[in-house]
Amino acid sequence: MASGFLSPVHVALLLVVVLMLFGAKRLPEFGRSLGSGMRGFKRALDGAEDEPKQLE
Repeated sequence: MASGFLSPVHVALLLVVVLMLFGAKRLPEFGRSLGSGMRGFKRALDGAEDEPKQLE
């Protein structure tokens, strides 16, 4: 049996708790907002790397 933090039993228990707290209808909404937030963050990081550094 796995003794790590993310064993299959822990993951299953976490999923059950999340379902009980938020409900099955709101989970896709959370996933979409999390994905769009991560894409925006990545775009911001990529844009910051493209800009030349300016010295004052």
